[in-house]
Amino acid sequence: MTATTSAPAVADTPGHGARRRRAGFWVAVVLVGLLLAVLTAVVRGGDGPARAELDPTSAAASGSKALVRVLEQQGTDVRVVDRADDVTGGTVFVDDAQGVLNPAVARRIGREASHVVLVSTGSAVLDAFDLDVEPAAQVDGTDTVSTRRCDVPAVAAARRVTTGGVAYRVPDGGTARAGTTFCAPTGSGDDRAYGIVRAATRGGDVTLVGTTSAFRNDTITTAGDAALALGLLGADDTLTWYTPTPGTPDAAPTLGTLAPPWVPAVLLLLGLVAVAAGVWRGRRLGPLVVERMPVVVRAAETTEGRARLAARTRDRTHALDTLRIAAVRRIGRRLGLPRSAHVDEVVRAAARATGTPDGRVGAVLVGGPAADDPALVAGAAALDELERAVAAATAGTNTTDHDHRGARP
Repeated sequence: MTATTSAPAVADTPGHGARRRRAGFWVAVVLVGLLLAVLTAVVRGGDGPARAELDPTSAAASGSKALVRVLEQQGTDVRVVDRADDVTGGTVFVDDAQGVLNPAVARRIGREASHVVLVSTGSAVLDAFDLDVEPAAQVDGTDTVSTRRCDVPAVAAARRVTTGGVAYRVPDGGTARAGTTFCAPTGSGDDRAYGIVRAATRGGDVTLVGTTSAFRNDTITTAGDAALALGLLGADDTLTWYTPTPGTPDAAPTLGTLAPPWVPAVLLLLGLVAVAAGVWRGRRLGPLVVERMPVVVRAAETTEGRARLAARTRDRTHALDTLRIAAVRRIGRRLGLPRSAHVDEVVRAAARATGTPDGRVGAVLVGGPAADDPALVAGAAALDELERAVAAATAGTNTTDHDHRGARP
């Protein structure tokens, strides 16, 4: 007995030209990405630094420069600071709209300052100032609400203020602390919330202002917003405008600040290792190639395998549809129709050839599902009967009778 061996298939490797084209493609992608990054940086840089809302030095619509100018004209010494150590006596306006203030710093201000005007939505900061409230909703628009019945004199003197900003309410199931005053209501029933809340602190009092639109340049002249802002911030000779910023000692600790200093370097190293591993594995695998198979799979084996799979899964409808598709192709060839002919054309041609109504032929070639084995057998028998009828009708004009006697799926 002699053993036959076949030579291994030779993989077709791409030439140097294909490699250069791929390398050029990725270089172009990197260059385009760098160009877009540079253009984005230029466009953003041309707009100037972004100004936060209620910025005391900004003359934009969302700034508060107009309020600061009026306070200074009335004799109030306004000091803009970003460190709690620079906070002096008098009224302290704490603008924690960014939510970065450390609760410990907030408690210290509450102990030392006699009058605090607070803008914040952070639960920890609100608790630090003994404010048992939570943000309820964001209020948009320029609607106004009456404040005549408010127990805070500066708020009542405004008579009417805009409600734009944040509304607060007592947490569900809780009750407000004794001495807490709520003003500037919005909503009704369970949705009722308040734009101004005052409570007592260890050093004096704190007024939580959610109606921040009263301090903005574009709405400070609406209704009694100016009177509200001047009454709250201009009660003393000195006003400290304190805005905590991220990254300062007054900011609350974050995950980045709590992590050891060597963590960023390790993360960067791991990222570089992942990129290097990806490049290494990509070069190791190489491009896809076509390899000649040493074995030829017969079509009959494929058909039998599919048939056994359909029988195992009891997919009778799929099996019958396979028989129908094969019958449509054979009938179309026998009737001289092109391969691109639609099934409706085959149905009409077979009906004319056999003298059978179109509906009956269509029910055989394009019928419904096969619910059980008898339905599958009946459908296959109907297909055979139709093919025999077409063969008998075209026996005198078509000599390719061997097509009908070929193997069926």
